[in-house]
Amino acid sequence: MKNGNPVIKSVWAALEREPLINLHRFPIQLDMSDDGALLLEGDVGSVAAKKRALEIAGAMPDVRGVVDRLHVAPAEPKGDGAILDTLKTLLLDARELKNCTLRIMKKGQTLTVHEAGGEDASGDIQASVTDGVVTLDGWVISLSHKRMAGVLAWWVPGCRDVVDALEVLPPEEDNDDEVSDALSLVLEMDPMIAHPDQIRIHTRHYVVTLDGLVGTETEKSRAEQDAWYLFAVEKVINRLAVSR
Repeated sequence: MKNGNPVIKSVWAALEREPLINLHRFPIQLDMSDDGALLLEGDVGSVAAKKRALEIAGAMPDVRGVVDRLHVAPAEPKGDGAILDTLKTLLLDARELKNCTLRIMKKGQTLTVHEAGGEDASGDIQASVTDGVVTLDGWVISLSHKRMAGVLAWWVPGCRDVVDALEVLPPEEDNDDEVSDALSLVLEMDPMIAHPDQIRIHTRHYVVTLDGLVGTETEKSRAEQDAWYLFAVEKVINRLAVSR
């Protein structure tokens, strides 16, 4: 980093101290506007790294706003069409979203792939993908539905970012219990989590703590990732023990 701005130097130093962020493998470009807004741009290694970078930048004195242009470097790059096809399948297969209408934006056209009408309708979701970034528009009936759709988008191979613009209707007040409930549903849905009932979730001020027992290190890491994927989660403390 060659910028001589003292605020940018302080942010960079703080990012270097964060163990979830690897600036040597994934350098982040920092720039500050005249009004004090800080721009973060580049690829990062995980959703956790992205969220921590934004939190660190926003907490710095003299930073009056943060412009997020960070994306997660995918393990296996995919084209937008392939990402959208996989996302469509995941959303259609999710039991909790069965009563949601699903539309996809493909080649500039909106296609309805599932119609859910009547009083039991629980949402109308429109999904699109541009340069690996998934955008979810429309509405759902609960914050759990919103969070679940966002996690499903993050699960898609090749996804670089998720813009979860789903509106909750009627509006619902968010809280720690909502986060815990949503994560519990996500862990039950996740095929990589063998025994979700053995994982205890505690959320306080949007910081999620995971306790309990899992079978493998891969499962332990996946449960933590699922928590980071959730909308509004600011930190994850992983205390899961591995049985073998």
